[in-house]
Amino acid sequence: MQDDRTAIRIAHRFRIALAALLAMPVVLAGQLALASESRTRAELEAVIASDHRTPAYAARDDFRHPLETLLFFGIRPEMTIVEIWPGGGWYTEILAPFVKGNGRYYAAHRNRDTQDDRIRKSIEAYEAKLAARPDKYAEVIVTELSRTKGEIAPAGSADLVLSFRNVHNWMKFGFERHIFESMYTALRPGGILGIVEHRADADEFPDPQALSGYVQEAQVIAIAEAAGFKFEAKSEINANSRDTRDHPEGVWTLPPALRLQDKDRDKYLAIGESDRMTLMFVKPKP
Repeated sequence: MQDDRTAIRIAHRFRIALAALLAMPVVLAGQLALASESRTRAELEAVIASDHRTPAYAARDDFRHPLETLLFFGIRPEMTIVEIWPGGGWYTEILAPFVKGNGRYYAAHRNRDTQDDRIRKSIEAYEAKLAARPDKYAEVIVTELSRTKGEIAPAGSADLVLSFRNVHNWMKFGFERHIFESMYTALRPGGILGIVEHRADADEFPDPQALSGYVQEAQVIAIAEAAGFKFEAKSEINANSRDTRDHPEGVWTLPPALRLQDKDRDKYLAIGESDRMTLMFVKPKP
């Protein structure tokens, strides 16, 4: 009888030890993931706080929440990232140094062949910005994206494609589907598309051209799903409940544009930048 009880105790201890041993990879993987997330946050915080950033750009952080937004989209320094229409480089100042030496950053700018002087000067100014700080931007790869061009990165190479406040521009001229299809092509299966856009009132009649600059969330989701994306998640990181969306010059009434200049300036400064949706989509795996 004593021998039986001893055998039972030994077997019980063995099962406990085996269970602990089997659980170790899961625990270790969780610890490694937490450590990786912590490093990513710290590296991103350091870039955002760096003095290479344009002071006027850094002043917008309270409205644009770059740290929280990029972490929501799952950014990591080893990723291949494509930013759509980077404009003057607000997010370039964060994304390019963040992935430098580890990942890859494509800036899908406008069409260099354009006859529009404003767009051409914007591209020239952007490229001059990159050339002025090779220590930060030497690895940036500038590509083109327009109504007629869509090779923003090698097909299936991107881990993350990002667009900040651009969808209304594509809708205005009716080539939003082409843009979303280009983004879909650039992403690898399982890759993420992150969209931040001025958010229209869901109860208003949707404007297919988004002439006010505001777009309904349902419109963006429908366009993305038509291109093959799966809607994954949303966040209220960039929400602004003070924005009534009924401004005389649309979204450009608000800062930083302030199209009314001094008229009701304090009123619009008090509102701040627009209410924005923050949407995450995934390119499904086969």
